[in-house]
Amino acid sequence: MNLVRAEVERLAARRFVQLMLVLLALAFAITTATTLVGSHQPSPRELAEAEVQVAQAISSMETDHRRCLNIKAGELPIDENAYLPADCSELDPVLRDRLPVVADYLSGVFVFGQQAGSLLYFLIAFLVLFGFLVGASYIGADLNSGGVVNLLLWRPRRLTVLGAKLGTLLGVVTLLSLAATVVYLGTFWTIAQTAGLPGQLDATFWQDLAGRYGRGLVLVLLATALGFGIATLGRHTSAALGAVAAYAVVWELGARVVFEIVDVARPDQLMLSTYIGAWLAGRVELYDDHACRSASGFDICDGTYTITWSPALLVLLALAGAVTAAAFAVFRRRDLI
Repeated sequence: MNLVRAEVERLAARRFVQLMLVLLALAFAITTATTLVGSHQPSPRELAEAEVQVAQAISSMETDHRRCLNIKAGELPIDENAYLPADCSELDPVLRDRLPVVADYLSGVFVFGQQAGSLLYFLIAFLVLFGFLVGASYIGADLNSGGVVNLLLWRPRRLTVLGAKLGTLLGVVTLLSLAATVVYLGTFWTIAQTAGLPGQLDATFWQDLAGRYGRGLVLVLLATALGFGIATLGRHTSAALGAVAAYAVVWELGARVVFEIVDVARPDQLMLSTYIGAWLAGRVELYDDHACRSASGFDICDGTYTITWSPALLVLLALAGAVTAAAFAVFRRRDLI
């Protein structure tokens, strides 16, 4: 317990951590100010006009659905200029995942129910960057300055010390992420109540928001462990930064160009960014043009394929786990002086 308390104090005392917290607060302030400036509470007239537009949109959907049914029944001629699906249920407003709402027809109004998801992704992106940089600098600075050697003189168990550092780091980042989320979403909830609209906040909305945040928090912790592990292997903070920069330039950019030149099928499956997106969104749909090359002009071909959250999580866990395990294995045997 004394070791963990000491690591918490060391982490809180680092200037880089304090600087990142200031930048986090600054990003919150800018986002909040931008939202306040671009939003207003709708007047009764605006709400009434939006309700009329919603009614017209739903009525138009019902008209298109009835027209489709009449054409299929042979009661109306086919209009070549109008879209006619194979199954009229595609046009049935009752079966739509989402019907138009009043907020869709309001301009310059912040709607929490519609924009909370995007705002949450912004927060997750910053916390991922925060966790990676803090994790890398936390262990990298200690290894480079000799702080780990001094700590081992007090507690001469390498794996215990490194495990305490990683555990403390993950715990602090988790608590900070939870606190930042409460403040962040609470602020925008207040803005929606005073200078906007809450929107449609049903059980489906909260389940979706909770799912996004849970996946985002897992990604933050994995990024933190990854930064910690790479910096431990490289014995310096710059090792983690260099590894990410090299991967982005050489693989995500350079390899994509090479794959296009040599015409590799499904190159997105080889990119880490694909699995990050699939994990955060729950699933991602991609297109493979190789699948339809052998089809004739009259054949129906669907070249899309899907990557869901489960294989994406396995890839992310495998990467973070492999790097962390390698860091512990190397740290156990390496000369630290």
